[in-house]
Amino acid sequence: MDWKNLLTSFQGRINRQPYWLGAIAISVLGLVLIGGAMALFATYTATDEPGKYTMQMSPIGWIISVIAYIAIIWFGLAIQVKRWHDRDKSGWWVLIGLVPVIGGIWALVECGFLRGTPGANRYGPDPLA
Repeated sequence: MDWKNLLTSFQGRINRQPYWLGAIAISVLGLVLIGGAMALFATYTATDEPGKYTMQMSPIGWIISVIAYIAIIWFGLAIQVKRWHDRDKSGWWVLIGLVPVIGGIWALVECGFLRGTPGANRYGPDPLA
């Protein structure tokens, strides 16, 4: 699997397997980078309330976190656009996720569970062929 193309390009089509593998990889990457930044570059101070703490992140921790968030958003958009292409729909369909509740469910069903269009479509050849 060409991970660079999968996570950075908005062209072409992917089937469900690379979509789910990419989604899992992005989630793990986010947990490692952002969790690592919090573990390494944050300080926790106890408050007056028992069991409550405040967290303060150093500037390097914020920089790592912001870069990680931008990369996660980019990678997520790239795989979802290619998945919408496989369903023979414009990549702009990623915006359906902005509709509260129903949008996220719709995107999950369309991209995660439904088969792409058989044969070639306007976005490229069938990835299963």
